[in-house]
This record gives sequence, C-alpha cells and structure tokens, in this order.
Amino acid sequence: MAKHTLSVTVENKPGVLTKVATLFRRRGYNIDSLTVGRTESSEVSRMTIVVEGDDRIIEQVTKQLHKLVEVIKIIDITQDKAVERELSMIKVRADNTVRAEIVQIVDIFRARIVDIGKNSLIIEVTGDENKIDAIEDSLRPFGIIEMVRTGKVAMVRGNK
Repeated sequence: MAKHTLSVTVENKPGVLTKVATLFRRRGYNIDSLTVGRTESSEVSRMTIVVEGDDRIIEQVTKQLHKLVEVIKIIDITQDKAVERELSMIKVRADNTVRAEIVQIVDIFRARIVDIGKNSLIIEVTGDENKIDAIEDSLRPFGIIEMVRTGKVAMVRGNK
C-alpha cells in the first residue's frame, strides 16, 4: 500500500478537525500525518492528510470527506509536482565533548540550533520526510531526549 497526500480545504470552523478525524477512525483508516492551518482566507483552512492505502481506499475516503458539509475541496496531490515540507525539533544530549560534532551535523543538514542547555541542544530542521529521517538517524547515537514532528505540509507547484 502506498502513502497518499490529500490536500483538503475546509471551512475554518470549530469541530471540523474532529469530524474529519472521526471519519477516518470509524472506517479504521490510520492517518499517517495531519496538519491543519488557516489559508490566505481567514474563513478557510487547509488540511494536509497523509494516509496509507490503495486507490480503492483513497477513493472511499475522498467520497466520505465530500459528504461533510464543511469540506470545500479535496485534491489527491500524491502524483502532482508539489513542494512538501515537515518541521522537526530534536532535543539531543550534548555535553562539551560532542557539541562541535553535533554542530557539524546541523550545518550539513542546514538545520538550526534554537536552544542550548547545559547538557542538551534543541535543533530545528525543515525539509522533506527523507531529510528529517536522515538527521534523526545522524543524531540518534548522541542520544535523542525528545523529538516532535509536524507532519507534512504540501503545495502543488505552478498555477494549479
């Protein structure tokens, strides 16, 4: 089964996220990632939903989403040329003996150190899923204390 990225524009109203999540839960579909935020219009939000499934499952999900009155538009952008990004913050163990090595890794991935503690650093990185996975793998030997990822946000290239 392949991962599909759905771009769903919805009315910016309380409870819409709950309705969408409930729709997936009721049908037993797992959401791999879900991000939501306002668009250029304060009355409209965009959800980027990554869900794993074959074409039949994605078609079912899309049909069910269309039934929700707050849903304005659904586009499966999986095959489109799109810009995709995630944000991750990673808190890693970092005493004075390893900080220089961690800073090198941060530079290689064009990430940023956003907090320095006595024995830790918080690193912020944006990029596609592979980049986030790669920096996580590179930092794991130092000891990841805590990590958070936003999930994918995506926008189709051009005027589409």
